[in-house]
Amino acid sequence: MADVVLRVRLITGDSLDVAYEEAGASDPGEVAEHAITALAADSGMIRTRHGDRVVILYGRGVAALELAPRGAVL
Repeated sequence: MADVVLRVRLITGDSLDVAYEEAGASDPGEVAEHAITALAADSGMIRTRHGDRVVILYGRGVAALELAPRGAVL
């Protein structure tokens, strides 16, 4: 299972660091591509973690994604 930390810039201008993981993937680049593809869909959403909380991100509220190579502070 591979995971990445995404810095998400919302359309409101706020930013949020979340962890996203995907079972069956071993490459962080593949995980990031899956997140981007899922959020780009019309009804796209992904399940992420922010600390000990589960956060569902909907693509319509995301303005930009930034991938952190070692992870951001959560």
